[in-house]
Amino acid sequence: MSLSQRLQEIREGFQPAFWVANISEIFERLSYYGAFASLANYLHETLKFPAAQTGTLTGIFGGMVWFLAIFGGALADRLGFRRALSLAFLILSAAYFLLGSLGAGWMAPIRAAVPLVALVGFVLLLPALGVALVKPCVVGTTARASSENVRSIGYSIYYTLVNIGGTAGPFVASWAHRHLGVENVFRISAASVFLMFFAVLLFFKEPRRSGEVQTASLGEVARNFFAVLGNPKFMLFLLIFSGYWIVFWQQYIALPVYLHSYVDPRADVELILITDALTVISLQVVASYLTRKIPAFRAIIIGTLITSLSWLILAAHPALWTAVAAIFVLAIGEITQAPRYYEYISRLAPAGQQGTYMGFAFMPIGIGSLVGGWFGGRLLQHFGEVTHQPERIWWVLAGVGLVTTLLLWIYDRVVRPGEKA
Repeated sequence: MSLSQRLQEIREGFQPAFWVANISEIFERLSYYGAFASLANYLHETLKFPAAQTGTLTGIFGGMVWFLAIFGGALADRLGFRRALSLAFLILSAAYFLLGSLGAGWMAPIRAAVPLVALVGFVLLLPALGVALVKPCVVGTTARASSENVRSIGYSIYYTLVNIGGTAGPFVASWAHRHLGVENVFRISAASVFLMFFAVLLFFKEPRRSGEVQTASLGEVARNFFAVLGNPKFMLFLLIFSGYWIVFWQQYIALPVYLHSYVDPRADVELILITDALTVISLQVVASYLTRKIPAFRAIIIGTLITSLSWLILAAHPALWTAVAAIFVLAIGEITQAPRYYEYISRLAPAGQQGTYMGFAFMPIGIGSLVGGWFGGRLLQHFGEVTHQPERIWWVLAGVGLVTTLLLWIYDRVVRPGEKA
């Protein structure tokens, strides 16, 4: 097939809903990562939470997003993607505005009546609920609004736009924090998603494939949810794949402390961490083109292997430049597996259950974040403070990734369910 024919396929292969949903995802990620980048300092310095409570509350914000996505997917199947997306953006705009207003004078009566930690904990759950609705809707729309011959490139576009938003968010937060004050970081996030509320209402048309029907009742939603939960092969795959995210999240958990404590206390960690998103933005479409003939599950295994081996670069020679190189290789593994992972799960989903299945697709990310936080902290304490061999952190993490790769290979050979035609 010629390049012009392939471009014609891409132009004709996506319904307008695909572009509306995925462009809205840029603004959702910009808002989320902008808020997340400033959240810990806001809680600790502005709201005066002690460090331990700051970490706990920040962990609730990050971890609950991915677990609530499981239920958000089932709800999206029931409501329809248009209504679920518009509701999600309305929730997010209110949540981010409340976050930025927790120290405001008009909130004083509420702060006096409710313990601050309870108030903040409740407000932090609201963005998680909104994001949990957005994610399954966008990936589900990508599945429904993409022709079969461009489905893979559709998920590549989705993942690229996610990382554009993820890169822009911290930059916007940095500018707003310096020029407008930290509270306005959250208000800018609120404004961004509020614009997307109107964009969805005005431009998003519910995508639907021929022969697919909307879930009829809440009872059927519940049956779909428990049917997925009771699918042992699928749940085993999600549990195994959580190992990938335990390894992946260490760039945010263990690496910043490691670089400041054992490599260079003046390291600009935030700038180093941009390597991942920039690599995805630059190379995602190219990587998807080069791996397009590789079966989806095999691409997941290869991506997991590449990400696992990336930390050996830093283990072999601790330095700032090897940290950048390690994250670059980690991102190559990410762009190899991530779009194919969503594609694989979308092909497993029966008609009318894309939202439910794609909601469960985020479960390994949540498990990896929560377990990875505990695990990375233990590694830093043991190898950094007890044995004084901090480089062994990365050998252990590479080992976790290699075990995950082996388990995925065994799963592929022994128990993996087949994809739908």
